[in-house]
Amino acid sequence: MVALPDNIWHFADALCENALPVVQQYFRAVDLQVEQKADVSPVTLADQAIERRWRELIAETYPDHGIIGEEEGATGADRDFVWVLDPIDGTRAFIGGFPMFTNLFALLHQGRPVFSGIHVPVTQECWLGTVANGGRTTFNGETLGERPARPLAQSLLSATAPDMFNAEQFERFSNLRDGCMDLRYGADAYAYGLVALGSVGVVAEASMKPWDFMALIPVIEGAGGKVTDWSGQPLTLESDGTVLAAANPELHREALALLQV
Repeated sequence: MVALPDNIWHFADALCENALPVVQQYFRAVDLQVEQKADVSPVTLADQAIERRWRELIAETYPDHGIIGEEEGATGADRDFVWVLDPIDGTRAFIGGFPMFTNLFALLHQGRPVFSGIHVPVTQECWLGTVANGGRTTFNGETLGERPARPLAQSLLSATAPDMFNAEQFERFSNLRDGCMDLRYGADAYAYGLVALGSVGVVAEASMKPWDFMALIPVIEGAGGKVTDWSGQPLTLESDGTVLAAANPELHREALALLQV
């Protein structure tokens, strides 16, 4: 297993701290300006400013690392260590004044995510996780312990929105929904932090990009959960955009079986 870079946990705290003043400047600002990217998704000055600052910090602290960012593309993506950045995941929520958007960052080693963070700036919540050295996930600085395992029929399912699925995917998602206790839309990446806590059992989504999902993997798997695509394969930079995350491997097996119908 790869050794994590020196001071990586403290560096993650610095990433969160540097995102916070940008969020405070732009969140619910009456003069917030919104632009549309080529794929028609929205972007704000906050997205751009956070990523720019993160890139500066990475270059100063780990100059031999590459970076793949949602807003500014890839630099050194062929290096052993590569950061994948989503400065504001849930930009639509951010624009609307909803508080559950997140700052996401992940460190990949030879294409595999080994360390990551999910930071919720409005609520000051932060999950940090690693799959190195047996795995570990913290929530607000405290290591998460083992959580009670619930069957799928007693578990909450979450997804960002129904329009992220095509017709065939939504049919499969609906089959999974019928096997769960309840469904909640609209939490974006926040839902994956709740999977690490065990309060949400399963998240199933599609149309995801690497900066959307890479940060979710070490956080959840470091806490004993499992994250794959809908065919049960590990997520990579070339994955098809489907994501299935569960609070434990057994729950993942149950959910994966229903997605195959």
